[in-house]
Amino acid sequence: MIKKMIRLIGYKLEQYKLWLVALKASSRYSHIIFPTSNVEVPSMSLSPIFLLMFTMPLNEELIVEIFINNLFIDILKIFDLDFFYLNFWSLFSLTPIILNIPFNVKSQKPKTSIVGPLSPNIVSIIFGSLLGNADAKQNKIDNGTRITFFQEGIVVKYLLWLHNQLATAGYCNSDSPKITTKLGKHGKVVKIVRFSSWTFRGFNWIYDLWYINDKKRVPQFIQEYLTPLALAVWIMDNGYKSHGGLKLLTYSFSYLDCKLLAQTLHSKFKLRTIIKSIGKSNKYLIYINKESMPYLNNVLCKYIIPSMRYKILP
Repeated sequence: MIKKMIRLIGYKLEQYKLWLVALKASSRYSHIIFPTSNVEVPSMSLSPIFLLMFTMPLNEELIVEIFINNLFIDILKIFDLDFFYLNFWSLFSLTPIILNIPFNVKSQKPKTSIVGPLSPNIVSIIFGSLLGNADAKQNKIDNGTRITFFQEGIVVKYLLWLHNQLATAGYCNSDSPKITTKLGKHGKVVKIVRFSSWTFRGFNWIYDLWYINDKKRVPQFIQEYLTPLALAVWIMDNGYKSHGGLKLLTYSFSYLDCKLLAQTLHSKFKLRTIIKSIGKSNKYLIYINKESMPYLNNVLCKYIIPSMRYKILP
């Protein structure tokens, strides 16, 4: 029997339990033998390509040891890896084992599937962007989701930084997005930059959380995902300094969505906020009070790029 291991760290414990049950239930993975301790969660079965797509970042570590026999080496084809190692701290009090993970990454080629959880930073960047101007679209032909990022005006440097984060992680083309221009108010020339991720089936769960009938809404579990990095991206994306405080333009969200966001900002970051109507039907913004700005600056200063730091300065 060949012992194979892989590393997945930093995700929600319950999601790992679901992953284990789904993996065991799938006929494709029936050769996997788990430790003797039982995982007490409902039985379920999922399509193999989606078995490794649970992504719920939390400050919990779980390492699970599994064994794969010689008849099951075809799993390597799913991962596009030359070597397949699982490196897990045991959920079942096993001795920690540290192994290397040599990846053979096919870079700069459009991908339609992601195997394994997304990194917490990528999830934070995507969620922070979707709170701002980003948009997600499902491609029914490829059965995947693409995320488009858009900015105009003085925040072009921010979007170029955002593009670099995603390109470096392999989620979009590495070519720098083109900067175009348009005539704005009073004949002023405005810079525009836009780019999209590649289409991934591994982004479908994000689309399902964020969209109902193709209309963007705030996920009910936004508190799980609104990390300091996600908040920093949201502020860089569409935050505007105003009267010593900060406006977050939430025009695309309902009042209930804005209320949920305001409650989350208070519960997670102790920020005092006000929801304001902008004078148009069902259009609102969230205003972070002046008194909260020093604390906001302390929490986010290391996540905000230099050209955007003026937004959080007291």
